[in-house]
Amino acid sequence: MRPKLRDRFRGCLLGGAVGDALGAPVEFETRDRILARFGPQGISGYSAAYGGIGTITDDTQMTLFTAEGLLRSWVRGCIKGLTTHTGVTANAYLRWLRTQGEVTVHKVGIGEPFEDDASAGWLYRQRQLHSRRAPGNTCVSALRQMRGLGQPADNNSKGCGGVTRTAPVGLFVLRLPNRSLREAFGMGVDLAALTHGNPTGTLSAGFLAGLVYLLAQGVLLSDALPAAKWVLHEVDGHRETLSAVEAAEAAAGRGDNRSNAIASLGQGWVADEALAIGLYCALTAKSFADGVVAAVNHGGDSDSTGSIAGNLLGAIHGASAIGDEWLTPLELSDVITEIADDLYEFPRWHLSEYDPNEETERIWRKYPGF
Repeated sequence: MRPKLRDRFRGCLLGGAVGDALGAPVEFETRDRILARFGPQGISGYSAAYGGIGTITDDTQMTLFTAEGLLRSWVRGCIKGLTTHTGVTANAYLRWLRTQGEVTVHKVGIGEPFEDDASAGWLYRQRQLHSRRAPGNTCVSALRQMRGLGQPADNNSKGCGGVTRTAPVGLFVLRLPNRSLREAFGMGVDLAALTHGNPTGTLSAGFLAGLVYLLAQGVLLSDALPAAKWVLHEVDGHRETLSAVEAAEAAAGRGDNRSNAIASLGQGWVADEALAIGLYCALTAKSFADGVVAAVNHGGDSDSTGSIAGNLLGAIHGASAIGDEWLTPLELSDVITEIADDLYEFPRWHLSEYDPNEETERIWRKYPGF
């Protein structure tokens, strides 16, 4: 039976978090070291990382703040009549920066809330998020140096920190009144550009957002890829990202040995490689678990590639296909589920500047529009 839309929304975010948590213990290890620790099949279940089992990393943290920023931008638009998805989400990233014990150099936005500040919102008050989980250097440095909300980063980085947080964009755009694949792609690019200045770093993010937008509707991955590539072709600087996507497709089509195929696609530290590995594992997966396990058993950025594979497979199969053995120990699974539900529900919120009501007040407290 085809999963329902809400189940796909939950599956996308929970799946990404599962892949992230599965890869966290082996993120900086070689494949040989992984096999020596966990046996010939590699890691196939949660292992200790960051003082717990099923613990997420910065990839899922930033994914949650991406979703929160987009929801807060919607609330702002409904109540204030004017909004910017990029600017409000930039402010969300500055709140994430604060959870990492960092502050902005130029004091832009409202990026330094405290728990008693009404601007902080619901997500910032989740204390488990206030923990450093090997945050990407580019994300931290770019946000610390941000001079204006929504201003693109002044660097040439194509690290994977932009693409790994982008899945919520596809879900959010899917629920907009005037939705389109190009809108999902473009918004993914714009949000990644807040921290990453190289076109490969941003276009990989746009491509993932576009895939999620299509997969969550029930479009087959084999049909979603040509559509997303068509949009990618239209943008300058697409060659490196397109080559990575096509390399993943070719490896999947040849039926190569998985570990060799993944090694041929890179290590995942940069955006196009992380996208390619996650995509390859989704293309060759026999099940959700099979795909995410394959995505983390390589020498490289295992949590990031696991996260991308989990986003894709979760959007395809839904949360109902992710077993309790993955979801029960998963850190912040209730928060992730609630964020996914809010991404599904937000068009139905009754928000009004001129006719205040109980729901408007409740939603504004949860997602204040800045």
